[in-house]
Amino acid sequence: MDSILRDKSYIFAISIVKLAQFLQKEQKEFVISNQILKSGTSTGALIREAEFAQSQADYINKFYISLKEANETNY
Repeated sequence: MDSILRDKSYIFAISIVKLAQFLQKEQKEFVISNQILKSGTSTGALIREAEFAQSQADYINKFYISLKEANETNY
């Protein structure tokens, strides 16, 4: 099953990995780049996890946490 949200979160994660690599290699910045990497890639992982949720409440919770991680990355 195709999922626009899953596809977009995957593309977002790739962009985040490239950004983190740039920050670490070119700017020699490690603390913020590691946090961006964690929050940016967990967004897609949580969306994927939600697809296999055990209940509707679990499904909603996974998406809510994913939204929080996306907001953290945006900050």
